[in-house]
Amino acid sequence: MASQDWFEKDFYGILGVPQDADAATIKKTYRKLARTMHPDHNVGDPKAEERFKEIGEAYAVLSDPEQRREYDAIRAMSHGGARFTAGGPGGGAGFEDIFSAFGGAGGPGGQRVRFNTGGAGGQPNLEDILGQMFGGGAAGPGAGYGGYGAPAGPRPGVDVQASTRIGFRDAVEGSTVSLSSPDLGRINARIPAGVKDGQRIRLRGKGRQGDPGAPAGDLILTVSVDKHPVFGRDGDDLTIDLPVTFAEAALGATVAVPTFDGGQVKVKVAPGTPSGRVLRLKGRGVKRGDHAGDLLAKVQVVVPQRLTDEARDAVEKMAAAESGHDPRAELFERARA
Repeated sequence: MASQDWFEKDFYGILGVPQDADAATIKKTYRKLARTMHPDHNVGDPKAEERFKEIGEAYAVLSDPEQRREYDAIRAMSHGGARFTAGGPGGGAGFEDIFSAFGGAGGPGGQRVRFNTGGAGGQPNLEDILGQMFGGGAAGPGAGYGGYGAPAGPRPGVDVQASTRIGFRDAVEGSTVSLSSPDLGRINARIPAGVKDGQRIRLRGKGRQGDPGAPAGDLILTVSVDKHPVFGRDGDDLTIDLPVTFAEAALGATVAVPTFDGGQVKVKVAPGTPSGRVLRLKGRGVKRGDHAGDLLAKVQVVVPQRLTDEARDAVEKMAAAESGHDPRAELFERARA
C-alpha cells in the first residue's frame, strides 16, 4: 500500500540503480549494499544502521512489481510525470478541482483538503485518494467522498525487512532465533531446517500491526549462514574433503569418513583412486522433511612432507619401475590438437 513518504523518498537513488533497472539488477545491488551496511559489520555506527534500514525499505518496494508500479506512478505525479493543469475553460481538471470532491468544496475560497494517514473525522487519507486515481473503486450508490469510491477499510500492517546470521549447523538442522527492534520489540523466529545462505524467509504476521480488525504485516527475514570448518554445502548435499595416503589411493583401502551428526561411516577407496574423485554417501546430507541429500567426500591424496629412509627407498624403487612412463604425454598431445 502506498505511503505518503513515497513522495519524498527516491528509492532508486537509495539503491543507486536507474529507474529502468530490471529485477535482477535491483536484487544484486541490494544484496551487495546489505552486506556492506549490515549492523554486524558496523557495530556502533548509527549512520550505517539507518542506511541499512533505508536500503531495506527501498528494496521491499522495488522488488514487488505491484508496489513498484504504484511507486513509479506516485513519483511521476509528484515530479511532473503526470501533470495537473489549472481548472477553468479548456484547462482540464485542476489539481485542487480533483481533490475538492473529497473535501466538499471546490474552486477559489473552497475548503482545502488535509492529508492524514487515518481517515477519522471524514477526511480521506492519501492512500484512498491515490488508490482511486490509480485503479480504485468505482462510484455507486452509497459511495463515500462525493462519489469517488468507498472509504478505505481497516488497513493491514506493513511488511518489515530484517536480517540475521546463524551458524552452519543451525542452518542445516533448523533453529529458533530471537530478534529485537525498537518498533516490533522482541520476536522469536523459527528458522526451518535446510535454509541456505542469503535465503529470505517470510514469517506471517510478524511485521507491524495493522488497524484494529486488520491482519499484521509479515517479517521478511534474510538469513546469512556462517561457514563450517569441515563441511560445505551444495544444495541439499553436504561436502567434505577426505584426506587419504598415497598408499591408500594406490592400493585401495577402507577408510572412515566423519558425518555431520558426529558419527562416522566406512567407505571403500578403490585401487588407483586419483585425487579429486568424489565418493557419494547416500542420505548423509541435509534433511528436509522426507528428503535427505547425500554426503560428497572428495578424495585428497596427501603427499608426505617428510620421508623415512625406508619410505624414500620404496619411493625411489617405484620411480625406477615407472621410468619411461610420462603421465603428461597425453596432456601435451591434447594441448597441440
